[in-house]
This record gives sequence, structure tokens and C-alpha cells, in this order.
Amino acid sequence: MNLWAQYCKFCAVLLIFLGINQSNAKICDLFEGSWVPDSSSPLYNSNSCPFIEREFNCQNNGRSDTLYLHYKWQPHACNLPRFDGQDFLQRFKGKSIMFVGDSLSRNQWQSLTCLLYTTLPSTKYNVSRIGDVSTFTFTDFDVKLMLNRNVFLVDVVREAKGRILKLDSIEGGKLWKGIDIFIFNTWHWWNRRGATQPWDYIQVGQQLYKDMDRVVAFEKALNTWAKWVDTNIDPAKTKVFFQGISPSHYNGSTWDEPSAKSCVGQKEPLAGSTYPGGLPYALTVLKKVLGTIKKPVTLLDITNLSLLRKDGHPSIYGLEGRTGMDCSHWCLAGLPDTWNQILYSLIL
Repeated sequence: MNLWAQYCKFCAVLLIFLGINQSNAKICDLFEGSWVPDSSSPLYNSNSCPFIEREFNCQNNGRSDTLYLHYKWQPHACNLPRFDGQDFLQRFKGKSIMFVGDSLSRNQWQSLTCLLYTTLPSTKYNVSRIGDVSTFTFTDFDVKLMLNRNVFLVDVVREAKGRILKLDSIEGGKLWKGIDIFIFNTWHWWNRRGATQPWDYIQVGQQLYKDMDRVVAFEKALNTWAKWVDTNIDPAKTKVFFQGISPSHYNGSTWDEPSAKSCVGQKEPLAGSTYPGGLPYALTVLKKVLGTIKKPVTLLDITNLSLLRKDGHPSIYGLEGRTGMDCSHWCLAGLPDTWNQILYSLIL
């Protein structure tokens, strides 16, 4: 028996002697925890990041309270490493990172650009856009942060009959070749109706539907995406993450405050680790599909920790109040910085 094996055997015996059952030992789960006050937060000042779009720049749009900025996510069994932008850029020199999804992906993409830029504000960069792909390049490191706006992941095609949402077609995946790290996301557009619905028919195979259960459609689309991952991803070259389901806060009864009709005026996160209204069913569907994928995909399981942040939305401070109430997106600086802090830890 070599020295390492002897040491491991000794550790196991010691744990038993101390009355510690290894199978019950606490594991560091970065997604299980609570929000605690933190004087060192936020990780950057919104005024120091010139790339934040107005709809996310709550302080610039007149939000005067700042308490929501001074919390950090504290996992139960470990500490979340602080984001190190310089280390990130050095580690991923010459690499490409692509966010694929809706405006919640854009929220997280802009957060990551700010986290990196404010670490090294003198570094050279350029911003470009070709079609549905926006690219922020840190030229000194040749690190590309890319955003592909694709709200369903599957295709929406304009044909003679109208706009067709094709649940089993994913031609958009042609834009996803040669990327080193993916962070996918979809959900918020699946319940759009009326004037904001971006399709006229849903197609599965050769069958057209005027409509169908939106969760069923969501699952079919995710299965199409899952097949794309299994067919196209080489785990030796590419890491794949899924953002999870980012929640909204339009109904105070879900956080045991029935008098709150929206997130407006919310200044503090919920205490504790559990959201009174429970987790959205979409997360169950997502986890079910992820469980079928043969290639490694990591769930950035931000749903519960984000549910606790009823205070983190733009509310009336989106586009200077001109777009009504926004309890879906998140202020920057703010919650998406924590998503990226966890992403950084998981990548390492």
C-alpha cells in the first residue's frame, strides 16, 4: 500500500473515530445558502462601467436606495470565492465565451463585461455586432464575450403562412461552432401572447398548431437543444452551462406579502434559504431534460437564490420609468454579478 493510500485509510478511520459519517458530510453546494449583509459589495460601481444598457442601470435612472447593493450570497457549507477579473482573463486568454438566449442572457453578459472591465479599465477592447451576435473582445487577452440573441433556442422562420416556431429545428446552432464556453438560457418568452408573441404557428414535424400548452412546447424545444448538444459538443474542447430559470416578482403573495402588487419599493432580500412560493415548474422540466443529455452540461442553478432577491429588479427604474414595471430583469450592479461569480467558481 502506497503512502497516499495509507493516508486516506487513516483519514477514514479518524472520521469514524470522531463519529463523522462520510456519507452525511456536508458538500459545498454553491446554490444552497442565504443572502447576508456585506460592506464589500457590490463588486463594481455602475458609474465605472460604461457598457450597462439604460434598462439595467437603476442608479443612473433615479433609484436612490442602495441597500440592495450591499448583500452577498453565502452558501451554507463553504464560501463563494470572490471574482478575480484579472485571473479570469489570464486563464481564458484566446478563448471565446458565448451567452445564448433572451434578455436575461444579455443581463448576465453585460454583468460579466463590467466585472472584467472594472478590474482592468485600462485594457484595450472593442465591441462589434454581426447579425444576432454581439461580441465584446478584450484585445490584450484575445478573450471574446459573445451574446447570441435566440429567445427560444429553436428556430422561428417566416414563411407564407406566417411566422413559424419550429420546435424540432435548430438551424441557429450554426452560429455556435468553435466556442469554448456556452451559457444557454430560455424560458421568459414562452408565455408571450397577443402583440408580443413573436410567432403565428407552432410546428412539430409536419404538423402545424395554432397553439399548444406552453410548458409542453418548452420541453419539446429543450429536447431538440439537448440532441444538438449530444451531437455537436466535444467535452474536451467545450464547456456547456445552462443559466437556469431566472424568476420574476410581480405578485407579493408568493413571498408572503399580499399587499405588494409588484417588486417596486422592495429594498431587501428575503431572509432564510427558502422561497415561500416555491420553485417554478419550468425548472423541473429543465432538470428533467438535462438529465437525458449524455454530454456534460452544468446547470447554473440560480433560481432559488434569485427568488430571494425581490429587491434586485429595475422596477420603475428601467428606462427612466418609461417602460412601466420591470420585475423580470435585474439591476447592474446587482444579482447577475453573483451568477457570474458562481460561474467563475464552477469553471475553475
